Amino acid sequence: MENKMIARTFRLLSQLMELQEENAFKIKSIANAAFKIDKSAVKISDLNLEQLEKVDGIGKSIAIKVDELNRTGTIDELAKLLAITPTGIVDMLTIKGLGPKKVQIIWKQLNIESIGELYYACNENRLIEAKGFGLKTQEEIKKVIEFTMSNVGKLLYSQAEILNDGIITFLETIPQVTQVVPVGQFARKCDIIDNLILVVETINPAQVVSALQTNDNFSGNTTENDHWVGTFNHFSVELKFTTKADFAWNTFLLTGSEAHLNEVASITSLESLKSYSNENEIYQALNWPYIVPELREDWNLDKLKTIDQDNLIKLEDIKGTIHNHSTYSDGIHTLKEMAVYCKQLGYEYLGICDHSKSAFYANGLTEDRLLLQHQEIDKLNQELAPFRIFKGIESDILYDGSLDYSDEVLASFDLVVASVHSLLKMTKEKANERLLKAIENPFTTVLGHPTGRLLLAREGYPIDHQLIIDACAANNVIIELNANPLRLDLDWRWIDYALSKNVMISINPDAHRKEGYHDMKYGVNVARKGGLTKNMCFNALSAVEIAEKFVAKKSLIKAL
Repeated sequence: MENKMIARTFRLLSQLMELQEENAFKIKSIANAAFKIDKSAVKISDLNLEQLEKVDGIGKSIAIKVDELNRTGTIDELAKLLAITPTGIVDMLTIKGLGPKKVQIIWKQLNIESIGELYYACNENRLIEAKGFGLKTQEEIKKVIEFTMSNVGKLLYSQAEILNDGIITFLETIPQVTQVVPVGQFARKCDIIDNLILVVETINPAQVVSALQTNDNFSGNTTENDHWVGTFNHFSVELKFTTKADFAWNTFLLTGSEAHLNEVASITSLESLKSYSNENEIYQALNWPYIVPELREDWNLDKLKTIDQDNLIKLEDIKGTIHNHSTYSDGIHTLKEMAVYCKQLGYEYLGICDHSKSAFYANGLTEDRLLLQHQEIDKLNQELAPFRIFKGIESDILYDGSLDYSDEVLASFDLVVASVHSLLKMTKEKANERLLKAIENPFTTVLGHPTGRLLLAREGYPIDHQLIIDACAANNVIIELNANPLRLDLDWRWIDYALSKNVMISINPDAHRKEGYHDMKYGVNVARKGGLTKNMCFNALSAVEIAEKFVAKKSLIKAL
């Protein structure tokens, strides 16, 4: 074992000891030993116990541990600490700027146990309220996590989008490049991207490759005359070079999923489509309607023909957003700032749904503070008219399935978004039971982020999607498609089933800051993949129409 590896092991031991609040003198001694071992000119693994005791910075007790590591590959004390520390917490110790004291706060006070949860907390501004953290620290942690995530081989669509734009921007500066188009998962607006593929029209691939070699962000080689495979900012990239004559065919061939291309190949050979000048002509040759890239997944032709592509939801169809947060709970901007910016973006309405009182970690609203918020909403509605702020709450679904607050308090809201935020480790049976009770609560308007998943970070709790969707249909409950690129929950694969049960979908950014409204586009992307049409998107309704829906819901409650 090299000195650096031994030093790293002792450094981890000292960090875990500090995390578990063990003897400070012992922690300092082990941390100092790690430093000395790292800098030692002697190969520590070659020394026996007696020799180890003579190394500067290594006393008798440390020498015993080093000898144990050399002989067995581990240290018993370290193994015991690792056994009582969640793996995600250990991973956090590798993040630059996070020492054991801060990790302990994240773990013990904020109940965060993975890097993915930490990243989401940064997006929700959860860290800035904790002792020893601020906005600058939070943003630095977020950047480090993003860099780490970009090196595990997969990216969220929102992260891949930045790289894709950077690649295209550079390629368009190369004189030999005529046009560039992204294909593959990115063109299909997949929620997770494994690699970026772009079709590049050029008559001189060699010149393009030479230009790539001048940019330090690119690394790779041509594997064939018409391909370049490598990385851009450490992420997997493939460039397919083509002439103008074959541009449309290559774009078609590299955009569709394997299942989609197999469906095409069952009708005609792919090579027979090579002569067409655009994708419209290709689909016409198949006697198919043009299929938008988002839908080129595993839908069969019969299903594709039932999807009203002309009316698939578009970003410009969205009239407002009904699930957002302000400084009343864990948002970074005030209610007025959130409302004014929402109005400036051209939306007709804003649903403010700050966290309920059980969400103490998110500064959840007590009944007294709710009253203050409602008074401010009344005032702002006069000031910003005809723009409308709806009085909402993101009510925690408690472990027994009940909602936060009494019925009297719940009745004061225009809408209630019911969401699970705590005790996420559940069996499918428990998760179903919990959600079903919340859905059956007459005050529930929207089921928020149904599985609680965090993409590339945390699996959602297991649910029977059909059972939950059926319950929403029976109880006139809308299902949220949370547009935060970390969530995108409801998964797009279940939209079609929801539509078959006449359940409306509400696309919401769950914005915790003004800029969060711009996440709406990511929700729209995956909604289109699921075949969501404008008429089945709840917040494609106008302010007047949506207000009528809320009033009708409350009237039904009073009639019960």
